[in-house]
Amino acid sequence: MLINFDNITEEALENFKGGEKQYNKKGFDDGRNKIMLGRLIPGASIGLHTHEGDSETIFFLSGSGKVIYDGTEERVSAGLCHYCPMGHEHTMINDGSEDLVFYAVVPKHE
Repeated sequence: MLINFDNITEEALENFKGGEKQYNKKGFDDGRNKIMLGRLIPGASIGLHTHEGDSETIFFLSGSGKVIYDGTEERVSAGLCHYCPMGHEHTMINDGSEDLVFYAVVPKHE
């Protein structure tokens, strides 16, 4: 199955999960998996949240920022991958000078 993000309208989510500014995303959701092309403008963040019933894998395409995972800061940039297993918490912050662009995959767990 091919997902063409060029054909999906970008959605702007203000203060996503309690974060700052907005999280811009193009998303696919089949009820079992969410696959998103995400973008955080400089100064934007996704609020701290715990993955209950799912996990999340994020692959960074461009920009730089940080993820705080279970209280530990991780610097992120293009080419790196962050994984948040079910039952763990994280937040993502664009503290760089350009958009932080990434793919995120969130599968549900039984």
